Amino acid sequence: MRSPCSAGTAMAAFIASSETLADPVAPGPTRVLCLGNELISDDGLGVVAARGLAGRLLRAGVAVAPSSSIDPALTAWAFELPAVGRVEVLETALTGMYLLDAVTGASRLIILDSVVTGANAPGTMLELSEADLDGPRGGSPHYIGLLETLDLARALGMQVPDQVVIVAVEAGDYMTVGGAMTPPVEAAIPRVVERALALIGGRYDGAGRATD
Repeated sequence: MRSPCSAGTAMAAFIASSETLADPVAPGPTRVLCLGNELISDDGLGVVAARGLAGRLLRAGVAVAPSSSIDPALTAWAFELPAVGRVEVLETALTGMYLLDAVTGASRLIILDSVVTGANAPGTMLELSEADLDGPRGGSPHYIGLLETLDLARALGMQVPDQVVIVAVEAGDYMTVGGAMTPPVEAAIPRVVERALALIGGRYDGAGRATD
């Protein structure tokens, strides 16, 4: 039988551990989610941008092992950067609820993709916030269910970044299977990579828009 003293000590330890579990979740990494399918002409932009960005981050920092919580269906790189911390780059052709793991557990989320708005010339780079996607969905098949996935994660109490920025490029050909990327879209890739690098170390306003 435990003495009153040992029981009190055990209770104090239990309360202390409970308070520790209730502490806020530590800030997660900056995550760059690159969406695309390199088998479909301009839809391959996100894939090519992911690989270019990973190469630049490798030169700027130190490669580390990707988080074990990341879906193995995604191609993932992770880096530690001076004055920035952990940065993860994820490459995937998945859509909707399949992106749940990809959009949770990060402090900031930057999405790279190609879109079709019909309002811009192919190769035009756009910068959008989560609020810009509110309303009728479209532009990219990868956005189908993206906002719903973010909303579901928040409703479940999962760690979802408050800052979501989308760097997109207007596509010229979104239909040709096995087709090469069109020249204007291919030419935009270095600008997309540079903008992603700037956002990784940048600041955002209350709406999640980049301020630099």
